[in-house]
Amino acid sequence: QVQLVESGGGLVQPGGSLRLSCAASGFTFSSKTMSWYRQAPGKERELVARIFSPDRSTNYADSVKGRFTISRDNAKNTVNLEMNNLQPEDTAIYYCSVLIVTGPSWGQGTQGTVSS
Repeated sequence: QVQLVESGGGLVQPGGSLRLSCAASGFTFSSKTMSWYRQAPGKERELVARIFSPDRSTNYADSVKGRFTISRDNAKNTVNLEMNNLQPEDTAIYYCSVLIVTGPSWGQGTQGTVSS
């Protein structure tokens, strides 16, 4: 059974940083593309960043390019999202996701709030 558990959210001031982590189990992590999505209040869920396997190539939403970095540790079955220079518009619930044969699987999410 696929499990994705996010951690690392919190409250930061504008310009601050957060590092999110997602611990994965129940599938062959090293062979799967991993993604981070976010959903802000009143808005649809959107793709933030994606990291492919095995070449670890990445892509990012335009709104986070140059500020966010996605990485993965295949030995630990974790995918991370380093978020720098955070702005109030980055406030959202952040979700880890993987696409498996039965469809997308999601974690429970972790709240990131940017406010002064």
